[in-house]
Amino acid sequence: MLRFTTLQLRDAVLAEDVVHEAISAAISSAQYNGRGSLKSWVFAILRNKIIDVIRERNRHPTESFIEDDENDDAFDGKGHWKKTHKPSDWGQPENNLDNEQFWVVFEICLNHLPVNTARVFMMREHLGFELKEVCRELNLSDSNAWVIMHRARSQLRKCLELNYIRGGRLS
Repeated sequence: MLRFTTLQLRDAVLAEDVVHEAISAAISSAQYNGRGSLKSWVFAILRNKIIDVIRERNRHPTESFIEDDENDDAFDGKGHWKKTHKPSDWGQPENNLDNEQFWVVFEICLNHLPVNTARVFMMREHLGFELKEVCRELNLSDSNAWVIMHRARSQLRKCLELNYIRGGRLS
């Protein structure tokens, strides 16, 4: 929880405070009904706290989100995957979502993304921000945000294929 919050807020002290607030809110709340896992419920509280902090924080961008494009050679001139970069067959990926090992490998892959790429990806895909909100909060252009999301997905796909799909779990 702390690592995820620190990634999103980019401030270790603030992240500790937000995690503490989320856990305190979960303990003091009597709203947990047992339908989902306790971990998911507490993480949902944390997610909402992070969103609140991000939306309230003053915008002071301090880092550039422009990165080198290392995936340009994955596609041919028509926009199709080159045979050497084509994604592996993942079988039934929905079945992997319940697998705890998948999520451990996913988190490791996420932690190997460049910090800014991981932050944009998690704001969009996990915290549920609209891309326009991500752009506004991080002072990005729409096209830059789309490029970052593309790179994040490509790098995560590649990492998961190497370390989960081919790396022993499904190979």
